[in-house]
Amino acid sequence: QVQLVESGGGLVQAGGSLRLSCAASGVIVGTNPMAWYRQAPGKQREWVATATIGNTPTYADSVKGRFTISRDGAKNTVYLQMNSLKPEDTAVYYCYMWNPGVYWGQGTQVTVSS
Repeated sequence: QVQLVESGGGLVQAGGSLRLSCAASGVIVGTNPMAWYRQAPGKQREWVATATIGNTPTYADSVKGRFTISRDGAKNTVYLQMNSLKPEDTAVYYCYMWNPGVYWGQGTQVTVSS
């Protein structure tokens, strides 16, 4: 019954911006910790950002200062605002939630051209 559906990926030039969305169903975004991960071709999936309950969001060093994770409880959606994109940000981006069940979205492709 729980589903996480990412959208907003695409092709962007280096220095550009994208906003990814993760629309949740069967689970409440506003009362559960949420995170974004990414996986580049031939690489392991890596953590990008987390929005826990009662704590300030945290970010991987590689995206700190450029990416922002946020929630919209009314839309039951979590976002990842990505600014100043670099070619090394190219990856499939995945939404993640635990409550303590573990849920993953199917991913959305982000490609940053140099």
